Amino acid sequence: MTDFRVTEAAALLGVSDDTVRRWSEAGRLTLHKVHGRSVIRGAELASLAQELAAESALSTAFPSSRASARNRITGIVTKVTKDGVMARVDMQAGPFRIVSLMSREAADELGLEPGSLATASVKATNVVIEIP
Repeated sequence: MTDFRVTEAAALLGVSDDTVRRWSEAGRLTLHKVHGRSVIRGAELASLAQELAAESALSTAFPSSRASARNRITGIVTKVTKDGVMARVDMQAGPFRIVSLMSREAADELGLEPGSLATASVKATNVVIEIP
C-alpha cells in the first residue's frame, strides 16, 4: 500500500499542507501516523483527487463540447509560435505543460494566443486544442 506525506498529498491535489490538515480535521480524508509522520493512503488520495476534479469549474469549461477523446485537460495558453505552415501551442494546466503542434490555419481559426482558455484533448499521441 502506498502512503503519501501531507506535503506530497498537497502537491498532488494542488492545495496547501494546511488545507490537507483542515480536510482531515473536517473528516474529508483520514491521516494515519507512520513512523511519526502523518500520511494519507494512496487509494484514499486517488479517490479525493477524482472528487476534486469533478467539483472543479474547469471540468465544465467546455460543456457543449463533444469528442471521443476522454483525456481532456483544461488550461491556459502560454505561448503560440507560428511559422509558414505550422504552429506550436504551449499550455499550462496546473503544474503541467502541454504542447500541441497544429496547422497555422487551425491556430488562427481558434484565435489562440497567450492568455486564452483552452482544453487539450489527448488521444493516442495527438493533442487537439479546443475553445468554448
